[in-house]
Amino acid sequence: MSQIGSEQNPLRVAIVGAGPSGFYAAEHVLKDGDLHAQVDLFDRLPTPFGLVRGGVAPDHPKIKSVIRVYEKTAAREGFRFFGNVKVGHDIEVEDLERLYHAIVFTVGCETDRRLGVPGEELPGSHAATAFVGWYNAHPDYCDEEFDLSCERAVVIGNGNVAMDVARMLALTDHELRATDTADHAIEALDRSGVREVVVLGRRGPAQAAFTNPEVKELGEMEDADVVVDPAEAELDPASRAFIESDEADKTSRVNVEIVEEFSRREPSGKGKRIVLRFLASPVEIKGEGKVESVVVGRNELVEEGGTLRAKDTGEREELECGLVLRSVGYTGIPIEGVPFDEQRGLILNDGGRVLDSHDSGHKAGHYTAGWIKRGPSGVIGTNKKDALETIKHLLADTAEGNLLEPAIPEPEAVEALLAERGVRFVSFEDWQAIDQAEVGRGEPHGRPRVKFVRVEEMLEALGEKVG
Repeated sequence: MSQIGSEQNPLRVAIVGAGPSGFYAAEHVLKDGDLHAQVDLFDRLPTPFGLVRGGVAPDHPKIKSVIRVYEKTAAREGFRFFGNVKVGHDIEVEDLERLYHAIVFTVGCETDRRLGVPGEELPGSHAATAFVGWYNAHPDYCDEEFDLSCERAVVIGNGNVAMDVARMLALTDHELRATDTADHAIEALDRSGVREVVVLGRRGPAQAAFTNPEVKELGEMEDADVVVDPAEAELDPASRAFIESDEADKTSRVNVEIVEEFSRREPSGKGKRIVLRFLASPVEIKGEGKVESVVVGRNELVEEGGTLRAKDTGEREELECGLVLRSVGYTGIPIEGVPFDEQRGLILNDGGRVLDSHDSGHKAGHYTAGWIKRGPSGVIGTNKKDALETIKHLLADTAEGNLLEPAIPEPEAVEALLAERGVRFVSFEDWQAIDQAEVGRGEPHGRPRVKFVRVEEMLEALGEKVG
């Protein structure tokens, strides 16, 4: 057999998960002009782009323009998209091992971390993941129901997702109808009774995980005032020393400035309020059969091992509310046949090479990139560098011949297997047809698109085109 990556024996790579990491990994493999490679990108949904489509807030269209970069990757010779194919259900990892030299898992972190407080499971307490998926027309969440009849909602967390869901609860109908927010969400949010959104951060403004644009735009909303208690904007001595040191990055410094500026504002009497709270953690969610209040514990920052940590002071207050959205991070879901680090909620790996176990070596031909490799951190562009690290390892292993030895590496073999199992896969050309249909549905209303919210609707839009 000739060298892997030659014209006679092209490097065959399966990438599982068509979000940013999947596309960046595909680009890094295919752009090497000396390497003959074929990349098949699988996703369980008919739609590519992962959180760029299903996670980015609808009123942030500029962020979604990165899709043009991924479309260029999809146009490269050797690239194929297999949408509506779930690995572990329609096709198994061991099937991929028979078809490809290498498999790269880029499935992201698909579920939320738990708070671990009493009452977390009460009706009216939801993962922010579900709320984001619901307003973004993600098929997994289109049937979710959120009771928006209450006057106060509490958002738990201090990252960009927490900022997004707080903002979405406070946008006007006019602002929403200019976006690709799901129709069912626009209608429900238009009827919403929520007038105050309280955002709880367990540490102070200097430690907040949100980025400057996301917090700043809370102060620029059409019909919502942003409110910060001056006492909570005031930094403790350790945080002030950190912000004034060379250790603090620009993002943290500007975050503090923005929060301090908010604390000096007088409310202008807009219809809604977004209240940013700091050094505040939920201790219990209470209610008879549904969420009725959140017990909030007051924290202080203490230094432990060079890090400022939030410590409960024992001080308590109770906030009446009817909706809780938990945004304290994401974690991965194990894939059958792929070693998993249960403690970290990630695929077990070293620099993107999947490990057989904590104390053994690389599982030949298996790789990972993105959140499921390193955890839910960074912005969309962070995944490009992350994927490059993984693909460098994959290409080094290609040169060494340390990959899988597929029994049937022919490109048409995967199509035959899916056809044999009755799987209606969606090609990238099929996705483009779905895309055009959504854009066409939005045009009469002056909207960027009206999304299909169910897989069946997407497949119906294709008619007989689906393989």
